[in-house]
Amino acid sequence: MEHYIDVRPPSNRTRSLTHASPLEVSLQAALDALGDPVRRRIVRELAGGPDWTRACGTFTHLPVAKSTLSHHFAVLRNVGLLEQRDEGTRRLNRLRRAEFDDRFPGLLSLVLDEERDVPHDGRP
Repeated sequence: MEHYIDVRPPSNRTRSLTHASPLEVSLQAALDALGDPVRRRIVRELAGGPDWTRACGTFTHLPVAKSTLSHHFAVLRNVGLLEQRDEGTRRLNRLRRAEFDDRFPGLLSLVLDEERDVPHDGRP
């Protein structure tokens, strides 16, 4: 009798995540990443809570498909704004605020203050 030891292909979840350092990122790349309103909202929501407490699956209220949401997380990770780690079936997130602020002083503060700057009647 033959025995098969792991015949399933490896899962994408077993891949190691790559994280860019903000020191490696150009200003243009940072501005491009923060130019999308969904990504800015992800950043603001992560800034509102403790590190490593928000899983990617808790952002399903955003008006994008799951695959698009995954893309947004990858863009934020690739410009050094986000660090992610897998814990079981969840992928947890940490905003790399201090590291990003060292590289681009004040830029993240503008994003985090964005909602406070918009009047309630919707006019600029």
